[in-house]
Amino acid sequence: MRKFILTVALVTLSSSVLARDEQKVYKWVDEDGNVFFSDKIPVDASDHPKDVLNDRGVTIDNLEGKKTAEQLEQERKENELRVAQELQVRADRALLATYLSVDEIEMHRDRRVELFQAQTRVTELYLRNLETRLQKLRNDASRYQPYNTDSKAPMIDEGLAENLRKTKDTISRHQRNLTKYENDEKQIIERFDGDIARFKILKGIE
Repeated sequence: MRKFILTVALVTLSSSVLARDEQKVYKWVDEDGNVFFSDKIPVDASDHPKDVLNDRGVTIDNLEGKKTAEQLEQERKENELRVAQELQVRADRALLATYLSVDEIEMHRDRRVELFQAQTRVTELYLRNLETRLQKLRNDASRYQPYNTDSKAPMIDEGLAENLRKTKDTISRHQRNLTKYENDEKQIIERFDGDIARFKILKGIE
């Protein structure tokens, strides 16, 4: 019985010691420079940075207050810089793992450029054929209204009008494709030029 009472007493004492050790006091300063202490954080003090003190008055932690717009903007810039640096490190590793020399990069660039140039040549040829077809359709349509201003001219056949419309649409689509191929080629060259310049820096090549 004595052992049981002693055990209970020790457990109770230990619990009270732990509770006392875990007790925290918060310290903060308001806008007027007044210092406050409390075991709870009032709502009106939630925005202020606070020191967390133990029962001996020693600071054991810090709680950040509400950040200013300037602080938030600075954090945003720092995060953007950190992400950019991490992406650059990954890109550098990939570049060095992919190529052994500048010649390899240039060879890969030239192959990609050749693909775009081949697409461009095919599209240009197709456009010339379409322009020839369109001109023939226009000549045929010139005998009919509304392309012919003669009031006695017959109205254009629906099939001919549809061929005109489709041919014009096809020409417009391939002209857009041609512009895209040309832009893609420029972007590829710029990207590879950037890779070459970066590769030289990483390898210390003059």
